[in-house]
Amino acid sequence: MQTQLPELNRDREGILSRVKCFALDMDGTIYLGDKWIDGAKEFLERVEASGRNYVFVTNNSSKNAAVYVEKLARMGLFVGEEKIVTSGQATIYYLKRHFPGRKVFLLGNELLQEEFRQAGIALTDQNPEVVVTAFDTSLDYRKMCKVCDFVRAGLPYLATHPDYNCPTEDGFIPDAGAIHAFIHASAFRYPDRIIGKPNEDIIEYLTTRVNTERSDIAMVGDRLYTDIAAGRNHGLKSVLVLSGEATMEELKTSEVKPHLLFSSVREIGSFL
Repeated sequence: MQTQLPELNRDREGILSRVKCFALDMDGTIYLGDKWIDGAKEFLERVEASGRNYVFVTNNSSKNAAVYVEKLARMGLFVGEEKIVTSGQATIYYLKRHFPGRKVFLLGNELLQEEFRQAGIALTDQNPEVVVTAFDTSLDYRKMCKVCDFVRAGLPYLATHPDYNCPTEDGFIPDAGAIHAFIHASAFRYPDRIIGKPNEDIIEYLTTRVNTERSDIAMVGDRLYTDIAAGRNHGLKSVLVLSGEATMEELKTSEVKPHLLFSSVREIGSFL
């Protein structure tokens, strides 16, 4: 593991020149809330102009791909669902491979539930065979009790992603990791498997979507323990941007170090 900090806004080894696909985090990397991070849209245009590909890879499972497409369109970027890779999609992929035909209790909002149903996942809140927890922005006490009952009963327990907080224009709000914490406090279990960044399962799903070798993909994000760890641990290049959650102070003490460090994606564009 690299221990030395990379130089800010530098790429002396020409790492970016060899990247064929940019796997871009969304919250805190491309936008905050409904506002573009300064220079992000121009960066995307630069990627395309250079003949490279990009996809958005988000751990945020409170929205499905169609909602992200609509949101980006409102912000002036018109892309199709093929550009969106979510932890929810990766979880569906995992369920189909490892729990085919099983009935699933999904702790998630209606958008994610609809995405699961459209993919052929049988959802139920009565006698499920698998528990999946996501970033449920419609969480209420009834749901809290049900999920704890099912986890306490020993059912296989998956989670879409590990993030503790979700960045917004006004600060941070509790994310899936906070949900795992309250379930553990009541049912004394953490998820058996977490699908999203920094874990292998979402990277495997990503590579099937972009049809690109891992060594030719750069994971770009604002979180050390998800985005950067995903790149470092699974053979991708990792690029940390300081436009979201991570700070220089955290980077200095972190065991996980990116290959490259930039203030924001705007500064990456000049190296393409």
